[in-house]
Amino acid sequence: MNSKEIIFSRQSPPERSARMVESICGCKWSLTVYKLLAHAVNRPGEMVRRVEGLSTKVLNECLRRNIEYGIIERIAFNEVPPRVEYRLTPFGEKFIKILTELENLQSEMEQQQ
Repeated sequence: MNSKEIIFSRQSPPERSARMVESICGCKWSLTVYKLLAHAVNRPGEMVRRVEGLSTKVLNECLRRNIEYGIIERIAFNEVPPRVEYRLTPFGEKFIKILTELENLQSEMEQQQ
């Protein structure tokens, strides 16, 4: 083999980030939750009231998945009655930028058809 030859190995997707994108994009409510958070709707009860068809159970699963990946954080206030809010983490803000770029790519693809 000539020393100037370049050998490329098979490229595989980044394991954790690929799973994260599949999991989040596979959840039909994650993008809706991000939009709610962007409009300062950060309490679970208000989220459920604002989105037709979104149940508390499904919202909690969606929020839990996003928390596991570090996209959203849960803030519990020491109050009576208890109050919980959610917000994007700095990592989540970066992740949203990637999703926005995917939306832009989709729009470009649709315009080419």
